[in-house]
Order: sequence, then structure tokens, then C-alpha cells
Amino acid sequence: MHEYPITQRIIEVADSYARENNADEVKIINLVVGDYSGYVASSIELYFDIIAESSRCAKAKLHIERVTPKLKCNKCGEYFERKPFSFECPTCQGEGSPTEIGQEFYIRSIEV
Repeated sequence: MHEYPITQRIIEVADSYARENNADEVKIINLVVGDYSGYVASSIELYFDIIAESSRCAKAKLHIERVTPKLKCNKCGEYFERKPFSFECPTCQGEGSPTEIGQEFYIRSIEV
């Protein structure tokens, strides 16, 4: 349910950007959403079409780039995707630690 207000804010930002650039409509919004960001990409897509109806974003396409979380090996420094029930590095079998990769959430670009 917390995707509704964040989707509303994305549309406000894009609408404001279009207004500042004297554009009648927003064509594309490129969004980056990490799997561990706390937001569900499919819910944002669902709310987007509903909320955007009365804005400059009504005809806009929402492109979402999903970012898969990665661990960093404490031994060799390699970044890797965690396998279920394991923190083992596939390169050197060292132990991986959590990183901020996969927690991203931002608007990459807006095309008017």
C-alpha cells in the first residue's frame, strides 16, 4: 500500500519537470527499483496508470529497471548474487557480506 504515495510523488516530480521545461506531456519516466528497496515494482506500475490520468504523465510510459541485491566477498572482493541458504562466494568460497546494491530507488530520467 505504501507504493501509492511514492507513485504519486513520482508523477508530481515528472509533472513539475515537464512544466519547468514548457512541455505539454511526459513521454517516458525511467525508474530504478532495487529488489530490497522496500517498494514493489509491479505495484508502482499498477498505481501509475490510475494516478497519472489527470496529469502531464497521462500518456507516459513507465520503464522500471530492477536491481538484484548483491553480496561482496570478504576474501576476494567479488560482488555476487546470493544463492538460497548460502553466503558463499562462487569464486573463492569466502563469505559474502551485504551491500547497498539492490536497495536503490530513484528516477533515472524523465523524457518530455
